[in-house]
Amino acid sequence: MKKRNILLGAVLLCGLCLAGCGEDETPKNYKDGTYTAKSEQYVNDDEADTAGNGYGVVTLTIKDNKITECEFKTYELDGTLKDAEYGKENGEIANRDFYNKAQKAVGACDQYASRLVEKGSLKGVDAISGATINYGEFKEAVSIALEQAAQ
Repeated sequence: MKKRNILLGAVLLCGLCLAGCGEDETPKNYKDGTYTAKSEQYVNDDEADTAGNGYGVVTLTIKDNKITECEFKTYELDGTLKDAEYGKENGEIANRDFYNKAQKAVGACDQYASRLVEKGSLKGVDAISGATINYGEFKEAVSIALEQAAQ
């Protein structure tokens, strides 16, 4: 019986700890307007592999305390937009697998943005496989933009 109580206590304690790790769901009041924010730069630790290096920029429009529009774009470290050319070498697709992965990450940007508008908070936006670096940049930039909008 004593072991069962200790086990139950440990499970409850773990549950409370994990509950504290979620998104802040405290209702906030936001000022109407358009807010733009940039994530920190992501730099891959492997100098030979620069895939994913860059940063994200989000632009949010808030009306009546709701996110009504969201745009999310990612950029290479030199400021070049990651678009249909991202993943090519000298304008050519040198590695089809790499190009496809790069384009999947680019496409995820629009999905993250539309999901945020649909759900109304970051809590409803899940990471997309193959675009987890973008997801981190997205979450960071959205959080900064919402801080700017907070009253």
